[in-house]
Parts: sequence; C-alpha cells; structure tokens
Amino acid sequence: MHPYRSHTCGDTRLSHEGQTIRLSGWVHRVRDHGGVLFIDLRDHYGITQCVVDPDSAAFGLAETVRSEWCIRIDGNVKKRTAETVNPDLPTGEIEIFIRDMEVLGAAKELPLPVFGDLDYPEEVRLKYRYLDLRREKLHNNMILRSEVIKDLRNRMWEIGFNEFQTPIITASSPEGARDFLVPSRLHPGKFYALPQAPQQFKQLLMVSGFDKYFQIAPCFRDEDPRADRSPTDFYQLDMEMSFVTQQDVFDTIEPVLAGCFEKFGGGRPVNRNWPQIAYKDAALWYGSDKPDLRNPIKMQVVSEHFAGSGFAIFANLLQQPGTEIRAIPAPNGGSRKFCDRMNKFAQGEGLPGMGYIFWRTADDGSMEAAGPLAKNIGTERTEAIRLQLGLDVGDAAFFLGGKPKQFEPVAAKARNIIGEELGHTDKERFEFAWIVDFPIYEKDEETGAIDFEHNPFSMPQGGLEALEGDPLQVKGYQYDLTCNGNELVSGAIRNHKPEIMYKAFEIAGYPAEEVDKRFGGMVTAFQYGAPPHGGCAAGIDRIVMLLANEANIREVMLFPMNQKAEDLMMGAPNEPTAAQLRELHLRLNLPES
Repeated sequence: MHPYRSHTCGDTRLSHEGQTIRLSGWVHRVRDHGGVLFIDLRDHYGITQCVVDPDSAAFGLAETVRSEWCIRIDGNVKKRTAETVNPDLPTGEIEIFIRDMEVLGAAKELPLPVFGDLDYPEEVRLKYRYLDLRREKLHNNMILRSEVIKDLRNRMWEIGFNEFQTPIITASSPEGARDFLVPSRLHPGKFYALPQAPQQFKQLLMVSGFDKYFQIAPCFRDEDPRADRSPTDFYQLDMEMSFVTQQDVFDTIEPVLAGCFEKFGGGRPVNRNWPQIAYKDAALWYGSDKPDLRNPIKMQVVSEHFAGSGFAIFANLLQQPGTEIRAIPAPNGGSRKFCDRMNKFAQGEGLPGMGYIFWRTADDGSMEAAGPLAKNIGTERTEAIRLQLGLDVGDAAFFLGGKPKQFEPVAAKARNIIGEELGHTDKERFEFAWIVDFPIYEKDEETGAIDFEHNPFSMPQGGLEALEGDPLQVKGYQYDLTCNGNELVSGAIRNHKPEIMYKAFEIAGYPAEEVDKRFGGMVTAFQYGAPPHGGCAAGIDRIVMLLANEANIREVMLFPMNQKAEDLMMGAPNEPTAAQLRELHLRLNLPES
C-alpha cells in the first residue's frame, strides 16, 4: 500500500464497504461520543468521517490529536446506519473504523479558526494565509480561480489564438501607473522595470506576423490599494489581433467571457446582448464609465427648469460656463425620511447637501410636489420635471449641480445607493456593456494645456485628419467592458502609423524626440510594415471576484498584500543588506521619520 494514502478523503463510497483503505489529511474536528471518537478527516478533495473506539490499537494516539493535525489512518470502510447518513457529504453513507494511525505533522494552537467561516481580522488572516486558505470558502475560491483560468485558456486556443510569454524584466514605460523598478547589477545606475502590462510586446508580436496572441499575463503596478485592485500585481487575459476592427475584437472576446460566466456564475443570468454606450452618455446617465446596468435608473439634465428660477443656488450656478443641473430619478423613494437620508449622504461626500423633490397625495386627493426645492421653483416647473423624468405619486428626484466632472462621482454613488435601497438593482444577474468613443485629450482648467485623457496609443477616429481640428473633439478607438459596476476589460485599436503617433503626442506637448526616447522600439518597428491591429485585456482577479460573489479582490488571490502593500507572511518589503546595496552601487536616501 502507498505510504500515505490509497484513496482521498473525497473518494470513499458505499461501493468500498468492507475494504481496508489508507487516508491522509487534516483533522477537521474531533467529537467524543461517550468514549467513541469521531474524527472528520479533510484533504483537498473532501471530508470522510473516521471512528475509533477503545478496542482499537490506535485509540490512545487518537485521543491526543487536535484540529488541523496532519495524520494518516488505516481502517475498514463500513456502512453508516440509516439515521447517521449525512446527505450533505459525498462520503456521507460510509465511515472508516480506524485500525492504525500516524501523526504526520502536529499543529500548535491555531492563531485563527479554520473550521467554519467566522469573520477574523484581515491582518491575522494574511499573516497566516496558509491556514486561511484551508478554510472551505477561500479554498473553493482558489479552485474556482484555477478552473476559470483553464476555461479561458481553452476557449482562446479553440478560436485560433496562440499563447506566447512576453518578458517580465523590461524597460520602464509609462502606462498610467507607477513602475516597480529593478536596479541593474551589470549596468550601474540603470534600472529595469516590471511590466505594467505586455502592451508594447504584444503589439510587436503583431508586427512580427503572429496573427492572434494571448497569454495569462502577470502585470505589476505600484498603486494605491482598493477593494477591487491589488497594490502590487495582478493577472489578466491579454490578447491582440491583426487586421481587425473594433467590432471584430468585441465579437471575439464576447463569447469567451459570456461562456465563462455562464459556466461558473452559479446559474445567474448573463445578458448576451451587450450594449455599446458612448463615454459621454455613460457619464451623463450614470456618472461613471463603469456603470452597473442592473440598476435601470438613468440621470437626466434638467437645467432648463432651474434657469431663472426662485432657487437661487441653482439659478446662479447656471450662469457660470460649463455648469448644468442633473436629476437622479428615484421611483418609490418619495418619503421625507429617505430624502433626508440621501441628503445626509451627500453631506458625507463633502457637498452642502443634495436637493430633492418628492411627490405625494395632498389632503384633497390631488398630487402635490413636496420638499424645499418644490416651494422655491413653483408648481409649473416641478410638474415639468416630473413629466420629463416619468415620475408619479410616491416617487422622488434628487438634484446635483455644477461642472459635471466635479459632481459625477457623487452622483454615481447616489444612483447606486438609490437603486439598491429602493430595490431596483437586481443582484442576481450579470450585466455587461461596452463603453466606447473615449476622448483622447482633455484640457487642464487652470493652465489650458492639452494632455491625454485616455490611452495615448489608441487610433484616433478619423486618423490624421481628425487631429487637425479641435483636439477636445477627438475620440479614440478605445473601449472598456464593464460588468455590474466593475471594469473587466480595457482595450483599443492601436495607433500603428508613426506619422499619426507623432502628431498625437505633439498635440499633448511631447516632441518627436521624446516619443523616440520613450517608445523608440515600437515606433521603429511600425516603420517596417505594421499591420492594423487591436486587442484588449481582461482582469482575471476581477472576473473571479464577480463569479465568487466577493466584494474584496483579496478573497480570490492566493497570497495578497495588505492595504499598505505589505506581505505580512513573508515580511516584504524588507531592508536590503549592505552587501546587496554595494553590489548594485546603491545608497539609500531615506526621508526623515
């Protein structure tokens, strides 16, 4: 017999009755039933109930084992009595009567519980992550992650993509976040960088003639942590294609992701008709370029109803250029209590408040508009607002004003809260949407300078001719895919023509010499017959987070950092030794504490 196991703890069935088998695993829990010990033995594959009584030679040792000890047992498979069958376990019809036992690894007192899903401080969980990963929910999340990656990889191979690995150590290249720099020992004073994404390499693969590329790529960015973002590294399904349009990219990746979500989404419906929403419309309707379309509420511009009105705050505001008033409809939100709660939310976001109107039944049975705003602007204007928003008795509307980019983040949060608290957001489905037509440039309001607002490597819609006009009107063939309020995919049709790239950077204040210095390898390659190409990258961690129904990305990563970008388990980052610094010709210049 094998020295550790003949079966796994998820294998044994009634068909094994009467056999002598060997199992190894962790003691999930021990129960003492009047001198008879029941040991639930757990491994990666499942749990098997084992029994030992005083007649067994192993009883003395069994009395000493505790939770999470790693043990081996030999025993006979016996059928459970009808009243003791556990229908929740695949092995629930049998139990193992222990004849022999060996302790493979004793365990000290545990710093956190493994049995059950009790909430526990994250710092402890991350320090003892190897124990945390034994917990059923987290363990299942990691298996889900592995299966999702396998599924995505298989789907990409099936549609004709080849998998290639691009370099991990490369040159620093601005991708919108901070690089992790790596000092060179052989070239003192020079640094490599960990890639923020395989962006330039995958484009160079297209120039090299590889028509369809993908990889499950590690990416490294020195970022501030958030619930949906790791502060150091993440993985993405990276892909690129030659001789394609934007729609070709959509048609390629949509069935890959939809199929994955249908397979692993636990039966939650997946919309197959993915709308394409212009960036400006997403900002107007949802206040965000990653809207949660499970919430049907759309904001509307209602400036005309406040211009010259008795509500001086909004009326005066509208006299300033670039301002507007938007309304967030709130069906079924027509109570003063709910309106006051939303007003308090706005104050918590740093605003003076959030205006509101709600409609109720008056004493004479008619409909009336209530709230401070209604009294200030009068019946005619409030009725016009109600008709525009399609509201009725029992409904409300909330109002924000100013320059849209300043109030849109708060408006987006308010819309989400209204949708959830009033029951309009359907939590049990996946809603995808493409956000398209991103502007390439933006103007600094203080200096008036033009700079890139989004991906500088996107092909401008209209090509070189589009760059001859107003840069603020130039849109790129850039796109994001959102799902349930999360950005899952980002991509673009690439700017593969050197003359267009030089012009695009020139508008943003970057001379040709600067472009050559930063992106010389790619620009040079484009001078040797570059094909039109485009692609995208899908965040693996966020995909699994949604499928696992988790709110925090650390719940689907094996060994994540904490909020301070520290690895509490391995003690990273740590201080280099003096010898290491000398070898790299480095000297520390630390800030004063």
